[in-house]
Amino acid sequence: MSRLRARCPFCRTLTAVALGPEYECHACGHEFAAGLVRVPRAWGKDGEAMAAAAWLDLPWPETGVVAEDSLPEQSAALASELPDRPLVLGGCCCAHVGAVTALASGRDRVALVWLDAHGDLNTPETSPSGNKWGMPLRMLIDAQVVLADDVALVGARALDPAEEEFVAASGLHTGQGAVDRALADTSCVYVALDGDVLDPGEITPFMPEPAGLSLVEAEDVLREVCASATVIGAGLSGLTADPRNVEPLVRLTRALGL
Repeated sequence: MSRLRARCPFCRTLTAVALGPEYECHACGHEFAAGLVRVPRAWGKDGEAMAAAAWLDLPWPETGVVAEDSLPEQSAALASELPDRPLVLGGCCCAHVGAVTALASGRDRVALVWLDAHGDLNTPETSPSGNKWGMPLRMLIDAQVVLADDVALVGARALDPAEEEFVAASGLHTGQGAVDRALADTSCVYVALDGDVLDPGEITPFMPEPAGLSLVEAEDVLREVCASATVIGAGLSGLTADPRNVEPLVRLTRALGL
């Protein structure tokens, strides 16, 4: 029996269903490797443009929209409504909190590859801005949803001093070989990709930073991840609603095998 109805991006009917980890539209026959969950929220000041990016037209079946009024409610809703292999589209990086929490439940260890120009490792006490979107990776580590030793932070180049101190003390992996080290003792992985990990010439992120990865470099990282562990979910965040973002996002997600 079908367990999940979704909107097919091709024929636009609500007959796309989850069949275990795979997705097939009963109306037109298209098959998919993930179900799209939209999270049109951004937890911080002036994040409306980032929230609007959750409505980008990506070619995966839409399994749900999570638009709760607080971050705890959002995380709880994601945890209860997540499809088998989710592709989460934010919004801000806080969308990954509920997704990773749900996917880690019942598993011994889940690796986390976090591609972001920023660390997202602040706390309310250390954050210069107070924006929650600068804290979700730290939230997941402090809650022991993931171990710091199972996390790779890729492409970060705009860390606050407190974040640099945390990286040095925690065992979180950065730099050359970070992905290999994070995946070494795990068999499954969630990938969180903030658009600002890319060079601004490749995509239109909410918070651009110079000297980012090229699209080809990012694809290579994601193919490495896909070849090394089972991708149980992924998330895209930190974007704007510019329709020109669709093509690079599709390329990156396909590189993960989704």
